[in-house]
Formats: sequence, structure tokens, C-alpha cells
Amino acid sequence: MSQQTKWSQFGVLISVFFFWGFVAASNDILIPVFKEKLNLEQWQSQMVSFAFYVAYTVGSLIYFMVSKLIGGDLLNKIGYKNGISLGLIISALGSLLFYPAAQQASFNLMITGLFIVGLGFSLQQTAANPLAIVMGDPQRASQRLSMAGGINNLGTTIGPVLVSLAIFGSVVASTGVASIESVKTPYLILGAAFLLTAIVFKFSSVPNHVEPTSLNSGDAMQSKDRVSVWKYPQLIMGMVAIFLYVGVEVATASNLPEFMRLHTQIETRDIAPYISLYWASLMIGRWTGSVGALDVSQGLRQILRFFMPYIAFAVFLLINSIAEHDITPFYIYGFVIVAIIIGDMLSKGNPARQLLIFSTMGGLALLIGMLSNGMLSVYAFISVGLFCSTLWPCIFTLAIAGLGKHTNEGSGLLIMMIMGGGFISLLQGFLADDAYLGIQWSYLVGVFCFAYLAYYAISVAGFLKEQGIDYDEKKSTPGGH
Repeated sequence: MSQQTKWSQFGVLISVFFFWGFVAASNDILIPVFKEKLNLEQWQSQMVSFAFYVAYTVGSLIYFMVSKLIGGDLLNKIGYKNGISLGLIISALGSLLFYPAAQQASFNLMITGLFIVGLGFSLQQTAANPLAIVMGDPQRASQRLSMAGGINNLGTTIGPVLVSLAIFGSVVASTGVASIESVKTPYLILGAAFLLTAIVFKFSSVPNHVEPTSLNSGDAMQSKDRVSVWKYPQLIMGMVAIFLYVGVEVATASNLPEFMRLHTQIETRDIAPYISLYWASLMIGRWTGSVGALDVSQGLRQILRFFMPYIAFAVFLLINSIAEHDITPFYIYGFVIVAIIIGDMLSKGNPARQLLIFSTMGGLALLIGMLSNGMLSVYAFISVGLFCSTLWPCIFTLAIAGLGKHTNEGSGLLIMMIMGGGFISLLQGFLADDAYLGIQWSYLVGVFCFAYLAYYAISVAGFLKEQGIDYDEKKSTPGGH
């Protein structure tokens, strides 16, 4: 029987998805500021991404260790809602570290603060993804994750703009260098918002407990349980896929300011709208994929698949217009958006096919960016955000399909691999040195990431068919993310 989405609970839940995006994209504004003000090498500036994303892995390891010590799953003990509140408090403590860090212009203290914010996010992610799955019809779980991802990318679109305004409000016209102390205000406000949201969660109607069986869709139960979670090739290869997917998504954006500094006439203080567009591109794709979660007719869904990406694009233009950025250079991007609509139609709801199509498109976009010059290169690199937008739920859905009683454990292992955002960024930052590949050709790292994702898409379809899971035979299809 179809189960209606619990929208009041879901509305509270997706607020944390907004925070994850706000902070993650704001890092891309901090990177060039720190690099310029503290005289860092490109690879050193990428420690911002490294500290933030490796915190997810450390947080997951702590979670597993604590669960072992208390003799049961931590979230089952303290509750999912309470887990999110605790994660928000941890993130608030990390945000407050930015005050003394900015006072002392201490890079180490700043990335320590980001690391603690990431630790809190790790616990929030572990609790929030299963909650999104159980808040309605299991067959529409991936579309709800797409919708949550769309809210995440509303945060990623707004974050760079607001943080840039806060930081560059104190730019000295003669030098064009931001005061590092101006980082204090946005992160103090963010810390207060974390604490307020923790209180809201504590007293909300969001479920505190989740039955493990409710996390398994019909697909997951078709395959007979194996003795260990490590016996499922779709999960093992999926862990590598998550590592590389988050890696290419984050590294493409975090190295973009340095590319634009060297290859365009755009100054650091004017880069924010371009970073905002990159993350808005993920919002465009995820809003498109979330259409399947809406309780509307099939005909209206088909119409919305065409309009939703442009509604998301209009949100980006509105936000940057309010921030008094010149948005006329971005109008041409409306033609690029057509690519994601075509890809979405060609995938026909099959996550393996969608992963193959968009990984191929992402790799081609990076190649165009490396082989061209000026703003064509910039827009090619930015369009990678469009093609990454669909990949998280595709990989996640494929990797945990058929895991049965091992689903929770498999989900935790996948979240642990978010650390790829740190390692791949650091690798690309290292290779971006002129002694190696240089900033433009360092994007070859991303091409190799997309090549593996396409290989995984082809391979995993065969693994799942052997286990009796075929997404082309489903009546209800998962949406893109």
C-alpha cells in the first residue's frame, strides 16, 4: 500500500541538509582567502577541504567504535532525532572556534574548527539519510533524498554569496585583500543557528527510532542475505565510487578559484557567483530528480521535469541579483541545462543507466574545460556540478541494493567514504603545481574519477541481475539526485 510522505516531519529534517550544503560550499570561498592572506601553496589551501571531509570518516569510525563499546547501534540507543541534535551541538562548537582562529589568523585553528563541524555533520548524515527513507513510501525514497539534496544545494548556492559578502565587506580597495578577521561573524551566526536547530529537533515530531526492516525496499529483500557485508561486490565497488564521486565534485569546485585567478581577469572577490553557480548546478539537477517524490499526477510530473531545472536556475539568478552581482554573463548557462533534461529522459529512471550517462557527460565536460580557454573553460568546469547532481542516490541505491539485514552497516560504510572530497582535492591541488600538471591539466584527476564511475555503472548492473534485481523491470523507478 502506498504511504504518503510525512511532510511536516520531512520539512524539519531537511533543515540539516541545508546546513551541510551551506558550509561545504562556503569552504570554496575560504580557500582563496586563506591562500592569499596566509601565503599558502595551492595544496596547502586544499587542507580546508581535506580537514572537513576527512572528519566524516573519523566521525564514522568513532560511531562504529562507540557502538561496539556499548554493545549496540549508537543511534538505536540514543535515538535518531537525539543523534541529529547532538551532531548539531558538535558542529556549533566547531563554528565557535572560528572566533579565536580569526583573531589569531591561525590556519591550523581554523581547519580544526572545520574538522569539528564535519564531525557533527557525520553524525547528522548517519541519522538523517535513514529518516528521509522512512518518512513515506519506500518506493519513493530516492526521490525524497533528491528533494533533501535539492535543499542541501539551496544552502550551497546561498553559502558562497553570503560568506563572500561578509568577508569582502571589509576589503581595502587599494589592496583587494580581505581581512581574515571578517570570517568571525558568519561562523558565529552559523554556530547560533546550529544550536537553535538542535533545540527545534529535540522538541519536533521527527521519529526517534527507525525499524531496520523499514530501510529495505522490495529490491533489497529479493536477494538472500550473505554471511558478511563484505560479500557484496556492489557495495565494495560502491564504496570506491562514493569516494571518487565526492572527490571529483568537491575538487572541481575547490580548485576553480585558483584556475579563474590564473586564466581569467576575474578577481578573487568576484568569484563567489561562479562558485555559487557550480553548486546551484547540483541544485538544478536535484530539484529535477525530486519531482518523483511529489504526490501529483504522472502528466504533471512530466511537465515539471522540464520546468523544475529552470525554476532552480531562477533561484540562483535571484540570490545573486539580490547580492548585487552582475548576472547577465550567466544567462547563456540556460542552454547548458538542456543537457541534464536530455540525460534524465534517456536514463528512464534506471540508476545504473543514469550513472553511466552522467559520468560520461561529466568526463566530457572536464575534457572540454582542459582543451579550451577563458570563460568557455570556466563554464565547462562549472557544468560538472550538473552532472554530479544525479550521482549520490544512483550510487547509494545501487550499492545497498540486495544487502538485506546488512543495509545499515553498508550505509555507514558508504558515508565513511565521503572522505574522498578531502583526498581528491588534496591530490588535484598537489598536481596543480606548475612543476607537475598545472592547474588546468590537474582536472585530469576528475576525468579518471568519472571513468571509474562509468565502469561501476556497467559492472553493477550485472552483479545485481545475478542477485535477482533488475531496475528496468520495476514499475516504480528511483529518481536522480
